[in-house]
Amino acid sequence: MRARVVIAILLFGIGFVWVGQGIGLIGGSFMTGEAVWAVIGGLAIAIALALLHGVQRDRRRNADDDQ
Repeated sequence: MRARVVIAILLFGIGFVWVGQGIGLIGGSFMTGEAVWAVIGGLAIAIALALLHGVQRDRRRNADDDQ
């Protein structure tokens, strides 16, 4: 479960950077100003949020099983 949280956090951070580069807020890369990277970054963020949601759901399910 911790591995999924770490992966989700890293993926969220990478996605955030890609969105920033895609919309031109972060410069210095071939990705700067390329809208496709903003879309890819948004997808990465969505996947990260889905992973975190799955972890939260599993934690709730395990807590209910313990009671």
